Amino acid sequence: MAHFYEALSRERLSRQVFCTKMKKLKTLKNLKKIVARLKRQGKKVVFTNGCFDILHYGHVRYLAKCRKLGDALVVGLNSDASVRKIKGKGRPVTGQKERAGMLAGLSAVDYVVFFNGATPARLIEAISPGVLAKGGDWKAASVVGARHVKASGGKVAVIPFVKGFSTSGLIKKIRAGR
Repeated sequence: MAHFYEALSRERLSRQVFCTKMKKLKTLKNLKKIVARLKRQGKKVVFTNGCFDILHYGHVRYLAKCRKLGDALVVGLNSDASVRKIKGKGRPVTGQKERAGMLAGLSAVDYVVFFNGATPARLIEAISPGVLAKGGDWKAASVVGARHVKASGGKVAVIPFVKGFSTSGLIKKIRAGR
């Protein structure tokens, strides 16, 4: 009987941790209110976005660097339909709820919000972050939302990639059996 109660306690703790992490998942409506409050408090909000299909070391390092640029990090997460449009058949490998849960589990991430389009332009315009961050494959001038953020007094930051880490590379390695 003691094993039953131990298992039950572990399950409750697991659910509690999951629910706490999922509190970071916000609708755009809720996120706008949170960001407005943070700005009133003089906090700098950082925004980045991506598919984060198979979370890896490069992602974790990137998000930690993004978070250091301000007081709160918002991650715009491509929905499953959005990932399929961008990456093609067979993607995403990991569903949007699970991807959101993994991102929410990272201490660097304060909020996660889904978007369905090919770009997060609508999200960026809605929250007007103080910093818009993108990975090293982007030039600052071509980052979606850069013009809006700069016009609102914010800045654009391009974070260098961690060499040797990419989701596409991982998928190739897995398929090759390495």
